[in-house]
Order: sequence, then C-alpha cells, then structure tokens
Amino acid sequence: MGFKCGIVGLPNVGKSTLFNALTQTASAQAANYPFCTIEPNVGEVAVPDTRLDSLASIAESKEIIPTRLTFVDIAGLVKGASKGEGLGNQFLANIREVDAIAYVLRCFEDGDVTHVEGRIDPLADAEIVETELMLADMESLEKRLPALEKKAKSQDKDAKEAINLIERALVQLREGKPARFTERTEDEEKAFRGLNLLTSKPVLYVCNVEEESAGTGNEFSKTVEARAAEEGAVAVVISAKIEEELAQLDAEERTDYLEELGLAEAGLDRLIRAGYDLLHLITYFTCGPKETRAWTITEGTLAPAAAGVIHTDFEAGFIRAETIAYDDFVGLGGETAAKDAGKMRLEGKEYLVADGDVMHFRFNK
Repeated sequence: MGFKCGIVGLPNVGKSTLFNALTQTASAQAANYPFCTIEPNVGEVAVPDTRLDSLASIAESKEIIPTRLTFVDIAGLVKGASKGEGLGNQFLANIREVDAIAYVLRCFEDGDVTHVEGRIDPLADAEIVETELMLADMESLEKRLPALEKKAKSQDKDAKEAINLIERALVQLREGKPARFTERTEDEEKAFRGLNLLTSKPVLYVCNVEEESAGTGNEFSKTVEARAAEEGAVAVVISAKIEEELAQLDAEERTDYLEELGLAEAGLDRLIRAGYDLLHLITYFTCGPKETRAWTITEGTLAPAAAGVIHTDFEAGFIRAETIAYDDFVGLGGETAAKDAGKMRLEGKEYLVADGDVMHFRFNK
C-alpha cells in the first residue's frame, strides 16, 4: 500500500492542474470556473525511490515494481459546504475516505484566473476549508450523542467512554480548533479513529506558487509555512504549472528542465516524502532475478504484519524473515556477499521492520 490523499481547496486554486500533473493524466478538467471537477477523480502514481534501481541492478531483476500512491481530486469547496452549498455533501462524503488531506492553497497572483473570494489570501482559504469541515464534524457528533446518552443510562461502559471522547472533541471544535488536536490516550486512539471525523485527518498544506517561486517560495507561501510550523503540520511549495509541464517530458528531459529551473527535484517527490513523513510510512523491499519490489508499511510494523502486506498467508504462517539492510545489500554487492559478510539477519515475530530492509520471508504453507 501507499496512502490515499485527498486534494481539497477552494475553486480555482490549482487542484485539478496539480492532479493532472501528479497522475500524468488529463482526466480532471482544469477550467477557470467553479466546480469544473464534478466527480472525484482518482489517480495512482508510482512512488519515486532511487533505491529500487540500485537493488534491481545488483539482482539483475527483470522487472521493477514501485509502491503506489493514490490521489483523489475532490470537487471545489465553498462557504456553506457543511450545509450542502455548492457540491458540499458530495465533497464531505468523498473526503471521509482518504488517509490524509492536502489543502491546496493559492499562493500566486494572476489576473486571468479568478478567485472565488475575490482576493489572494492562502490562510483565509485554509480557514474556510477547515471551518466547513469542523462544522460538519460538530453536526456529526451532536447527532450521535442522544443515542449514546440513552445507552449510558443503562450503565453501558462503551457508551460512557464514547460520550467522554465526543465531548472532548466537541470542546475543540466549538473553540474553532480541528478535532485532530483533541487530547487522548493511546488506548483511546482506536475509538477516536472510529469517529471518522474530517478534521482528525493529518493535513498537508500545498502552496501553489508561480513558476519563478518554485524553488524558494514567496511571501504567501511563507505565511503558510509559519502556520504549519505552529500546528506541527507540513507545508510543501509546488508550482502546479511546472509539474504539469514535467509530466509531459521523458526522464532525461525532466532532469534537464529541472536543472534549467534550478530545482533539485520535482514537486511530486517533495509531496510524497512529506506525505510519508506525515503518516509515518516506511518502505521495505523484496529483491530477486524476477523482480525488485517496494512495499509500504507503517513505522513500527512487526515482521509478520509486513509479510501480510504481500499475502495474508505469509502473515498467518510466518516463521522468520531473512533481512539485510539496504546499505549492506548495495555496499557489499548483493544477497550472497551480504550473507558471507554476516550481514543477513534472521528476524522473528517481534522484529520491527526498518525503512530500507531487504527481506525474504519464510512461512508455513
């Protein structure tokens, strides 16, 4: 798995342009009017990872299979979406299905592209989006309380715990703070996720800047970065126009174009890395003559669960994992050399998989 990221924001901030660039498709119509995206567009992209090429070269793999990242381009939001304005109800339903939310914020001036609010203010745009999500969360929680309170009167322990958690979340929301800032214990985390609140999802702020500011950002993006730092969130500066142009080029042309612009990497790479960090995702590899493949798991995943990402039988019958660190595999020139050097480890059920591990699972069939 990779992760599923919803692209949201006000109309005409560059959501569909960014989506088209990221997925290298033209399936989302980018036009200069609100609601040009009527249905959510879903696209998958390969997660770039140079380690795959190094491993495949050593193993002489016939095929390289990267892990995948899913983007969902969701229809433009306007004030009143929580009450069904614009495409609000559809918007809110679609956003519940994603792992993280990318708030695309307009950080560029362009007289030819209208802004639905008639001004350029990325922080105000973010507040409009977040306010609508918070209002929807408040309504959702308030509707659940009566039934839970009825159960609690009969001394239902689970109902009492749910009420306590909901009331804490409502305090945050009524103070104008997203539900993700609700204080909770580790034991309460599963129940909190079960509330399925829109503002409980991790947030990426994507600052869509003009081409000239793609490398350094601008005054608009700096205000967003400051807000992200205060919240412990992540902000990424991207020029959707540049990404759109890069999507039309082959690998060599992309490298030349990035050098010409003075950019070390594409915005897509920065966005994916930020998303991985935000969701605490890591990558391990399987490697052999047939294929070299990347697998995405959550940091802290035990070896049997990591094996289960490949196939449930691997987890159910897990015996051990033959494991080589990426640096050892590449530095020593492959599995045999790493094994001869004593760098292959036999890891059991309690092993926490590390980013870059090259693994081969043994299991009972």
